[in-house]
Amino acid sequence: MPEASEDRILYMLKSRGDQTAMAIAEKLGMTSVGARKHLANLHDSELVDYADRRENVGRPKRYWRLSQKGHARFPDAHSDLTLELLTSVRRVFGEAGLEKLIDDRETEAEAGYKRAMAGCDDLQARVERLAEIRDREGYMAEWAKEPDGTFLLMENHCPICAAATQCQGLCRSELILFQAVLGPGVKVERIEHILTGARRCSYRISQKTRNAGKD
Repeated sequence: MPEASEDRILYMLKSRGDQTAMAIAEKLGMTSVGARKHLANLHDSELVDYADRRENVGRPKRYWRLSQKGHARFPDAHSDLTLELLTSVRRVFGEAGLEKLIDDRETEAEAGYKRAMAGCDDLQARVERLAEIRDREGYMAEWAKEPDGTFLLMENHCPICAAATQCQGLCRSELILFQAVLGPGVKVERIEHILTGARRCSYRISQKTRNAGKD
């Protein structure tokens, strides 16, 4: 079982992607020697892997990343039960029944999210609140504001990934949900998607221009 410092490294690799030992040491407040020792232990436990990259001149830099076993330390929420339920709904009620289930889940989530958005008077406040909600739900969510005024919502983990793999309507429903709670004058587009091989799911959020969609 990894110790607390190694759990912090695993969390950092999950939420920040590939990192050098030096970057890990700086961000977690440990020595580079200590970081490399922890990484060696995690590598021995098959929780992390690495790749050496050549950048400009000099020796290649070693970047550490989670292995498949390492990713499995951040499991889907009740994935086995969820998959069984989705399979049963599809078998008993067909695709139409499954779509009704997804629509009902979306409606309930939208109502809850909108209640949580009370008092958020501008887009930045709504994006920040949405990230807080998603983080509490296990998505390891964070947000950022870009120099051009657009926002990014980044989800470093998907606790329903197994279910979404079998029923991609869940991903479509989440995109519709974000659009609904952020408002009609807002554009939401998914720019990274775990199900297509990305490390995380990310969304670009921006105010629609008045002439958007016109020729």
